[in-house]
Amino acid sequence: MPEHCVITSPNTASNTGTPRRIPETNSEIKQKAPSEKAFQRSLAQHSINKCRHRWEQIHRRAGKPIMGSSMESIVSVVRGTLTLSPSSSPPDPPASLTGPFPAADAAGITWPWAAQRDPILVLGAGLMGRLLAASLVEVGHPVRIVEAATAPESSAAHFAAAMLAPLAESAVAEASVVAQGYYALSRWPALLASLPEPVFFQQEGTLILWHRQDAGEAKRFSALLAAVGEHLPHLPRPQPLDAQAIAELEPSVAGRFAQGLYLPQEGQLDNRQLLSALLAKLRQHEVKVEWGCPWDLKQAQAWQQQTGGWVLDCRGLGAQKEWGGPRLLRGVRGEVVRLYAPEVSLRRPTRLLHPRYPIYIAPKPGHLFVVGATEIESEDRSPVSVRSALELLSAAYAVHPAFAEARILELGSQCRPTLADHLPAVVERSPRLLQINGLYRHGFLISPAIHDAVLEYLHQGSCRLAQQLGIPFQVQAAPLSGESLSPCVS
Repeated sequence: MPEHCVITSPNTASNTGTPRRIPETNSEIKQKAPSEKAFQRSLAQHSINKCRHRWEQIHRRAGKPIMGSSMESIVSVVRGTLTLSPSSSPPDPPASLTGPFPAADAAGITWPWAAQRDPILVLGAGLMGRLLAASLVEVGHPVRIVEAATAPESSAAHFAAAMLAPLAESAVAEASVVAQGYYALSRWPALLASLPEPVFFQQEGTLILWHRQDAGEAKRFSALLAAVGEHLPHLPRPQPLDAQAIAELEPSVAGRFAQGLYLPQEGQLDNRQLLSALLAKLRQHEVKVEWGCPWDLKQAQAWQQQTGGWVLDCRGLGAQKEWGGPRLLRGVRGEVVRLYAPEVSLRRPTRLLHPRYPIYIAPKPGHLFVVGATEIESEDRSPVSVRSALELLSAAYAVHPAFAEARILELGSQCRPTLADHLPAVVERSPRLLQINGLYRHGFLISPAIHDAVLEYLHQGSCRLAQQLGIPFQVQAAPLSGESLSPCVS
């Protein structure tokens, strides 16, 4: 192990802040409750908070972590009613997801957060790890971030297209992922504005195209969106386009497609600019990522015993062993091509429907284009196959013939961490140790929602946003019982 990976305590004293006060009497709780129903909910939450408070006191005095149930049993609990078997049809979405999705300014999160500034150890410097570390250091937490990889360009986020397309994804994703995606769209501008470097962001919608011979695929896709619209009536509606409307919306493909769909409000950002800007923000606060440090949970807990701080495990597939192996957490391979095409001008992300190899084309600044959509059930991280390259490039050429003269800048592949039901999860494995994983192909789409839910729990001890957005969030609600714990979301 590199010398700089040794476990050290931060310069700041541990647990120097003022602990959260927990009300001691029912009358105190009832004074704050607007109704009898609210009082009963508050009373139940009060019992959980007292138990957590007592557990943390015992944990600190003992000076050693006490692990909870096996990860398999925790995952089975945290999923609750969100679990779907492969053969089952989608259930009606939870009532909290059928109304208007909560906007960032109405989610109940207080900015700035609580006064206590515990040290934080972040495992993993991918998208989620950098996003959390940058926000935590900004509000005064001493942050340490360690990463097993030796270079910043190795994460799955580095190879993504970073499209923010909850309506397009609603055809294949759960209602909770769609809700998290729309929440994230409202959060990205503020998150990007806090960074020291500019990051490309646009919200010009998504264009869906297909050739005449693939009209059946378009009909199937439209039917899926219509069914989703019935379950989630507050989603924006797809807008059918004829050849003239396509030409007005995207002149560069005029005359090539007779029909299409426009999905309003969707967006994208530049993933590599974002990842670089997050590192710049960390450097601004004198936090350096410790590359080449493959820490596991035992090492993280040793650090925690010395500091009394929090551990946020954002290692993705690097945490596969602690999640119970590939049966619960597996990698799903994705492949992309990055092109330089000065003769092509697309204003927004464009998707080509095809029964065998549907693709997306995400235009970035400077006539750069990210072409992708392959999804292979494999943890193979070898270079892109000839078949995938031919399919991606042929489909791009079918959208715009000028791609024939484009220059191939990069053929890239990576594996995305995916849980059994393709949903994200946050699990408090032991007190103050959160495991955040399973963002699958939706990392940029939903990461602000996961980010805000984690920070709400870390600073306020509550899971209101997770409940509103259907984020599976397992907490140490009853650690003294020695049994599996109740999730925030069920």
